[in-house]
Amino acid sequence: MLQPQNHMQTPPSVLTSKDSMYINDMLSWNLLAMKKAHSAAEHCQDQQLKNVIDQCGQMHQRHYEQILAHLNAHVQNNNQSM
Repeated sequence: MLQPQNHMQTPPSVLTSKDSMYINDMLSWNLLAMKKAHSAAEHCQDQQLKNVIDQCGQMHQRHYEQILAHLNAHVQNNNQSM
């Protein structure tokens, strides 16, 4: 039987190097997916498919920007508390 996982209610105050590498990977994956979607959409002849690919690229761009926004908010909060 699976044990219920304990979820953190608040993020930890310190990021480990492993956390940092994972965040870097998430940013890289989203940036690459965004670039690939943009390139694929440019070469697509079918307008409906092109629209779907564009939406996919926009989704990855939003995810990229959300991750950066969270990181920037964390940095600003830390700077204000100093």
